[in-house]
Amino acid sequence: MANGKRRRPGVPLDPQDPRRQRLREIIAAKAVLRGDFTLASGQRSTIYFDGRKVTNDAEGVALVGALVEEIAQEAKAEAIGGPATGAIPIVTAAQIASYQRRRALPGFYVRSERKAHGTGQLIEGNLPTAKGARVAVVEDAITTGGSLLKAIEAIEAAGCKVAKVIVMVDRQQGGVENLRSKGYDVEALFKADGQGRIE
Repeated sequence: MANGKRRRPGVPLDPQDPRRQRLREIIAAKAVLRGDFTLASGQRSTIYFDGRKVTNDAEGVALVGALVEEIAQEAKAEAIGGPATGAIPIVTAAQIASYQRRRALPGFYVRSERKAHGTGQLIEGNLPTAKGARVAVVEDAITTGGSLLKAIEAIEAAGCKVAKVIVMVDRQQGGVENLRSKGYDVEALFKADGQGRIE
């Protein structure tokens, strides 16, 4: 935390944490788009959250990485990963934050489909090979949770246990509840309402 103390496990991020406040400002200014959009879930929306505008912003991705890394470490994750492509910069930033804290987390990402060439892998990077290894799964935004569940299935099929799911923004359209109903521990850094307000 900003005062040097780490938060207690299970306690939500402090809304007054200056890092969180600054990240909220960046998200509101850069990532909330208005128009007519089709979401990954197939749903239509007049609000679109473009997480890549935050995770490809130097300050934004550094803040996301620091906050996500804290949550992953509290969950005793042995690695951190998520679905391509939204999770990739978050994973990298969290890895850098973990290295700076002298407790480096390996990273990985899950492709939407198996590679048709080279090694033909579905999961790239450094997914732990030990059966039952604890991993944190991250994503920039969640609507219904479909893409996250697909990635989680691949991770579990490889023998790992999902210790925590961390999303930057919950669009509050059932995705978090969907994952929780399947037994996953999910934490969102922020929630977005139907008007695009970030809280």
